[in-house]
Parts: sequence; C-alpha cells; structure tokens
Amino acid sequence: MNNFLNKLINFIDLQIGEEDQKKVLENIVNNISFRGSNLWILACAIVIASVGLNVNSSAVIIGAMLISPLMAPIVGAGFGLGMYDFILLKKSIKNLSIATIVSLMVSTIYFYISPFKEIQSELLARTSPNIYDILIAFFGGLVGVIAVTRVEKGNPIPGVAIATALMPPLCTAGYGLATANFAFFGGAMYLYTINCVFICIATFIIVKFLKYPVKKQIDLKHQKQVKQGITALLLIMIVPSVYFAYELLGEKEYKQRSEDFIRNEFPQKDFTLIYKKINYNSIPKKIELAFLSKRFDSLEIKSLNQKMKYYQLSNTELIIKQDTLDLKNDILNSINNYKKTGDDKDILISSLQKKISDYQLNNAKTIKEAKILFPEIKSISIAQYTITEKSKNNKTIPVILYESKKTLSSASKERLTIWLEQRLEKDSIEIYRKQ
Repeated sequence: MNNFLNKLINFIDLQIGEEDQKKVLENIVNNISFRGSNLWILACAIVIASVGLNVNSSAVIIGAMLISPLMAPIVGAGFGLGMYDFILLKKSIKNLSIATIVSLMVSTIYFYISPFKEIQSELLARTSPNIYDILIAFFGGLVGVIAVTRVEKGNPIPGVAIATALMPPLCTAGYGLATANFAFFGGAMYLYTINCVFICIATFIIVKFLKYPVKKQIDLKHQKQVKQGITALLLIMIVPSVYFAYELLGEKEYKQRSEDFIRNEFPQKDFTLIYKKINYNSIPKKIELAFLSKRFDSLEIKSLNQKMKYYQLSNTELIIKQDTLDLKNDILNSINNYKKTGDDKDILISSLQKKISDYQLNNAKTIKEAKILFPEIKSISIAQYTITEKSKNNKTIPVILYESKKTLSSASKERLTIWLEQRLEKDSIEIYRKQ
C-alpha cells in the first residue's frame, strides 16, 4: 500500500520537470515591464481585439489574446505576493496599471472613431461576469503558472491566454467609455478585475506549494494581514459573481418555463405565432405575443394569465398584441434589431416567409398578373391577417410580401396598392418588401 501511495505521489509531483527557480524568477522580472516593444505589441493586440469585438469575430478575438503580453505582470504580482517580495509586487502592479490604462485608451479611441457602434454578442458576453468566470480565471491561472515553472513550457501557455480572456473585457470597457455606456464599462472592468485577481491567487498558491524562497522574512502579524487581505479580496470578487450567476440561472429557467407555456397553450397546429418577446427584467415580468389570425377576447386573456401560475411564472403579465399599429411598430423594431447581424436578419426573413406561405391564399392568377404589370417584382406572396381596431369589429386584410432588386418607387407602390385593393376587393392592404 505504501509503495502504491509513493508511486501515486511521484506521478502527480509538480516538482518533476520543474525549471530552476532562479531562472523562472529572472524570466518573470524581465517580462513584466511594459516599455518599448511590449507596449507596442499590447497596443496592436488591443486594436485587433477591438476589431474582433466590433465585427463579432471570435477568430480575430482569439488571435488578439494569443499575442497579448498582459498576463506577465499578473503572474509577477502572484510571485511577489507568494515570496513576500514587495518590490516585485509593486513593480508588477505598476506595470499592470500602465498596461490597463494604455489598453483602455487605445480601445476607447478605436470605438470612438469606428462608424460601427452596434452592440454585438461578443461585447455582451463580457458585461455580466459570474461564478463560472472565476473558475475559468482560477484554473486557467493554475495551468499558466505551472507551465511557467516547467523546463518544457509546452502548449498550455497559448491555451491559458485564450481561456483567461484578459483582452476582450478591457476592449469592452473601452467601448463603454467611447459610447458613454457606463453599465458596459462597469461590467467589463469587473470581469477584468476578476481575471487579474484569481490568476494572481492561483499563482500565489503554486508559488507556496513549490516552496519558492521568501525574499523578506516577515512576522506572523504581517503574514496574517496578508492572508486577511487576500480573503477580503476573494470575498469582494466572489460574492457579486455568485449573485450574477444565480440571476443568470434564474433567467434561463424563467425563459424555459415561458417557452413551455407558449408551446403547450398555443400549439403550432392551431396558432401561428408571428411575434414573441419575453422580458425578464421588467416589473412585472412580461410575455408579449401576437398571432397571424387568432384573436382573443378579454376573458380568454384573463384565463391564460391565470394558467401561467401552473408554469411557475409568478409576477408575470401576458400581453397579446392585437392592435394593428402597435403590432406593426413592434415587428418593425424587431426587424431593425435583427438587422444588426446578417445571419439573424436572414433567419427572420425565412421565418416570416414560412408563416406567410403556410397561410397563403389561392391567388395564383393575381400573383401572375402582378408580375406582368410590375416586371421589377421577382416574386410576390399574399396572406390574410385579422386585426382588431379600436371600437370596431374584427377585420381581415391582405398582407403582401414582394421581392425585387430595388424598392418600388412611391408611384409604383401606389399603383400596386390601388390595383390589389380592386383585384382583391379590399379597402385596405399592407405591402412589405423582402430585404
């Protein structure tokens, strides 16, 4: 048994393959400075990362993280803390501060002059840190410092640079400053601080475990103060992130219950949903829906609101949009939001086309005539939509979706509208162009 334990200990022993400690410290001290080439590399990496966030490209962001030298002063601070080398600690913090300020300046300038300021998913991902970001930073830091202390550095270093993701939060904070979005700035800087602190703590643990020599002997009182400071810093970082993780989990569970409610109470074979919005952050929470042809009276809506209790959707209001103007505005807003990325816009158009084709009228002759009278139109689809106007009864109007290289001129659209109203024997229609 003892032989087995000895083999197991040797198998996991971190001192096997360890680099000479003096050489490791020399490398650490030489790499923490941000002057000359290091400063230029950092500035270029920040610009690359900012471009990646601006165009929503993960590949570009990863490339920027690989060339970034930001991790060196953080590891240096961990070594200084673990060895009680306060000169190294101060030097590391000073250089990290310089790097942070330079990064914020470069990213802020870039986003200020960039003509594209839309909020992309890669930017949003860096504004709400949680407990998982702490785990990534801590274990990424452990891997990084273990690799630094090896004779053979191996492949972990590039992976650690990507996993700990120090660059994107700084660039997102620069975006927040450039657009005066201080919620973005605060969230991104909190994530950046989490990464720095927990990489530093992971380094401190490995330095102690590998028994690096203490630079300055300090008494028990000062050692206790250092440990208390580390504990306080951990709590400051962990407590808010646990709260954010809890909120994120609650939001995901709420949206899942909302989807179950919509799927079970409005089956697709009976209802065609054309608009959906789940607002978790409003008070009360809201589920907004609109349907292609189904109309609901006040008693049905009240009954549906009561049914939400069975899906644990407490403090939630169900809103079914049936007013033409409000619904049109909401759909247009949704389309504008989807235009932020080409893929999402194509998905929306595809979804709308499917819904229209499912309820397409038997108007083959009308469609053929329209293409002859208006040769600029490549294709045209006609569906009917039932609306409820204030103080009036239900009313069904045709909705036309046409495809053309260019938007119809005002005169052509007016002629098309008049002709279709007469051809379909309707006093009003809605015409939209496929983008």
